[in-house]
Amino acid sequence: MEVPQTVRRIVSLVPSLTESVAATVPEALVGATDWCSHPAGLDVARVRGTKNPDLDAVISLRPDVVLANVEENRAPDVEALRAAGVPVWVTRIETLDQAFTSLERLFAHACRTDRPAWLETARQAWDDPAPGPRRTAIIPIWRRPWMVVGRDTFTGDVLRRLGVDNLYAGHPERYPKIPLPELAGSRPDLVVLPDEPYAFSAEDGPEAFPGLACALVSGRLLTWYGPSLTEAAATLSRALSGAHD
Repeated sequence: MEVPQTVRRIVSLVPSLTESVAATVPEALVGATDWCSHPAGLDVARVRGTKNPDLDAVISLRPDVVLANVEENRAPDVEALRAAGVPVWVTRIETLDQAFTSLERLFAHACRTDRPAWLETARQAWDDPAPGPRRTAIIPIWRRPWMVVGRDTFTGDVLRRLGVDNLYAGHPERYPKIPLPELAGSRPDLVVLPDEPYAFSAEDGPEAFPGLACALVSGRLLTWYGPSLTEAAATLSRALSGAHD
């Protein structure tokens, strides 16, 4: 379905894309999910969650385009919106390079606007290779049961660019369930603990990996593709360098 040549009303079903649009064409953003937490104080209609959007609410907002992602949103919801005559632009992003290319296309062809200055700033922030020796890591994203980052993920590529190799990058699943004894027994150089989707903290997470260096990091900086990329490289590098057991 074709996106109109002029786009004045955008609904985003992806938190990182919501932040991207709000930082670029805020006047066009009319709807977002309950999980869209950035920018702070975002004042638009809420359409429930990424996995269970209120499709009637989305349609009632009369969007020129709805922004979605193949991983964060369900295909039946995308198909239902398209069947109702709503153009839906779906991104698929698994690497940093894909993020930059996809965002450029999104602004040009879905939002019908110029490339924002922050996108070039973000690209430049990731130009320099990570310094120092490479390290291995496991990246838990949930506990009870324990789940980690596996193959073909944006998170894994972000860490790879920062000199950290995911020990489960070759796993058949993207987010496998791995028993804790196996995780601890893999003896990574680092355990990277983000604060989303599970809110790992200094009191909840590191105690499960005694003797291993743990890095508490912002889940937004590790998984979102948008304006956060301008600061992610430097902030994540500091957090990874300061990891301790």
